[in-house]
Amino acid sequence: MITLKEALNKTEGELKEIKSDIKQRAKEYAELNAYIGEIEESGEGVPILIKDNINVKGWEITCASKILKGYIAPYNASVIAKLHQSKMCAFGRANMDEFAMGSTTESSCYGRVKNPLDTSRVPGGSSGGSAAAVAAGIAIASLGSDTGGSIRQPAGFCGCVGLKPSYGRVSRYGLVAYSSSLDQIGPITQNIEDAAILLDSISGYDSLDSTSANLAPLQTFKELNPNIRYKIAVLKDFLKDATPCVQKAYEKTIKTLESMGHTIVEKSMLDTRFHVSTYYIISTAEASSNLARFDGVRYGTRAQANNLKELYLNTRSSLFGEEVKRRILLGSFVLSSGYYDAYYLKAQQVRQQICADYAQIFKECDVILLPVAPSVATPFGAAQSPLQMYLSDIYTIGVNLAGLPALSLPADKDEHNLSIGMQFIGARFAEQTILNAAYGLEKELA
Repeated sequence: MITLKEALNKTEGELKEIKSDIKQRAKEYAELNAYIGEIEESGEGVPILIKDNINVKGWEITCASKILKGYIAPYNASVIAKLHQSKMCAFGRANMDEFAMGSTTESSCYGRVKNPLDTSRVPGGSSGGSAAAVAAGIAIASLGSDTGGSIRQPAGFCGCVGLKPSYGRVSRYGLVAYSSSLDQIGPITQNIEDAAILLDSISGYDSLDSTSANLAPLQTFKELNPNIRYKIAVLKDFLKDATPCVQKAYEKTIKTLESMGHTIVEKSMLDTRFHVSTYYIISTAEASSNLARFDGVRYGTRAQANNLKELYLNTRSSLFGEEVKRRILLGSFVLSSGYYDAYYLKAQQVRQQICADYAQIFKECDVILLPVAPSVATPFGAAQSPLQMYLSDIYTIGVNLAGLPALSLPADKDEHNLSIGMQFIGARFAEQTILNAAYGLEKELA
């Protein structure tokens, strides 16, 4: 930097250049200072990537949708406040499927996310950005949300660890709701230990969330034990929907667990097609209700209109993506007069049967082992219809319907070096059990 003495000896032209340089430096300093202010506002500590449907005070939150562009979160989600208390902080936004509706992260208004293991393939969804960033080494760890497998499936596709806690274990306050009875926030990490640390940090009762379970924060990291042996249920009748490489990986994982000393028990439960039907009826019904608030009046962007009716119609028609509109329409249909009993009520009854099936298995077994998905990560555009995309969730959605905890970890690879994920499912609030089982398998596979 030039001194005052030197400046006084400069010509007029040289002084103009100095003034211009000082103005530019001042602008850069102001921008840097504002950025530092944002970091300080978000808290100090280890940086954790945050999915774009979790509120962070002062940050734009869009849920990867044009309809929320420009909306700034006025408060912190409870999980963000808990991160600050645990020497961690929110740092960066993760891309996602629009409003968490999708299994490929292709429906985002920002463009698709690529799988770091093979950039021609999907990373899974809807927390595809969260999983891809961790797998690529861009983020130390991240938070995602899981409505029907949206943490576990992308973690399985990208080769990292994804944990969906029991419903009520982690506060949903500050999470933009897709399906309120199914959504849960959870960690995506590089290994089991990190998943336990992050889960412990965000768990616990929250008076701001009416669905929060009145339980103390977890201490799973301190209690991690890879040496406990469990009775593990396997559902081989589910394997008919899986590709040969996934079937092979499942059998291989079962043999590994058996060789470690775990007891393997074959079980069966309601066919996966009932899980899929039930999930999509309930989730879309709740989505149609939850997304009614995005009308161009209260949040984000609004379309041009001459009256209120046009405002609603133009905003929702032009700013919601195709998948979101599809699910809103389906949800509105199943809740409409004359169809409520035929679809929504029956779906709730089947949901109770699914819960009962899981409860029966857990009377005899400690853990259930299932693949995360029926195939490895597919190439972009492989799903020829929405139904094909929906079927990629067949092994994960039952867990959400029953409110159970489940953890996915990379257990094998196919001939193209793509990750094959396996998930451990536990009884409600049995996070320690699935973490222990997965920790033991992780060490065995290392």
